[in-house]
Amino acid sequence: MKSDTVNLDNYTIKDIPGSSGRLDVVSRCILAALLNKKNFDENMQFIIFFKKYGTYKFDPVYLNYSTFPKDELLLSDLLCKLIKNFDINKEFRNPLNPIKKKNISLLRSLKELQKKGKNIFLLKESGLPFSKLIDKIKLNKELYLIIGNQSEDFINSFEFLELNIPEISLGTKSLLASTVIRLLKIKLVFFL
Repeated sequence: MKSDTVNLDNYTIKDIPGSSGRLDVVSRCILAALLNKKNFDENMQFIIFFKKYGTYKFDPVYLNYSTFPKDELLLSDLLCKLIKNFDINKEFRNPLNPIKKKNISLLRSLKELQKKGKNIFLLKESGLPFSKLIDKIKLNKELYLIIGNQSEDFINSFEFLELNIPEISLGTKSLLASTVIRLLKIKLVFFL
């Protein structure tokens, strides 16, 4: 997921959507990707490419389910603290501390994945139906999905279009990113 709007300069937990540039959306997507009913979904990872703050990879292998924030407010607040490298005191241990910041752009990351021959798809309403690509997805269980945004500035950029990443669709209806993630998880379990 790429986020150009998150800005934590005026962040307050009392108004996360208005004070953070929609960090709440990012938090909902992380929760949708990583959690299932009783634990982490070990087969999922979530990478967020913040324009202003770098790249963070959420991998359940390095996280503790019992201390991981399972609601949007707490996750947003702890994510803000992680990004700002903020410790309340020496005894406070942010459960997100195992997540490390990387300085890699989405574009460079995609180029590296393509060199390795990984399955990369852009989720877009106008793409090929998801069900038509199942055979290709089955060949390589590792799958990378790019979630766009309303403006689509990045996915319409010359640099991105040059990558020639195939588009897949879950339908013609616009859905919230966290809903798309949940729907994809259901479809992947059903088809694979």
